[in-house]
Amino acid sequence: MSIDEYRLKILKELEQDPDISQRELAKRLGISLGKTNFCLKALIEKGSIKVDNFKNSANKTSYLYLLTPKGLEEKIILTQRFLQRKIVEYEALEQEIEQLRKEVKT
Repeated sequence: MSIDEYRLKILKELEQDPDISQRELAKRLGISLGKTNFCLKALIEKGSIKVDNFKNSANKTSYLYLLTPKGLEEKIILTQRFLQRKIVEYEALEQEIEQLRKEVKT
């Protein structure tokens, strides 16, 4: 997965579940906790997300990850790039399938 794909997936997850833990986020993305922490710090430094502390019902300090306007804009741009890349992949796959069908018929 590319860096852009990780960023997009992180932004999507945080938008859906702003109080997600880093451990749960790492699990959902299938990446290490360290990589998740690194990516989150980068998004915070870029101003794409902001972090607020809050107390949850178990009286433990947790974080709330909020997408900033810049983060929402970045998510849209990343989604557009991802969509374009997938369309190209899809069209190439369609051509490959058609070629294989022709080979099977002969």
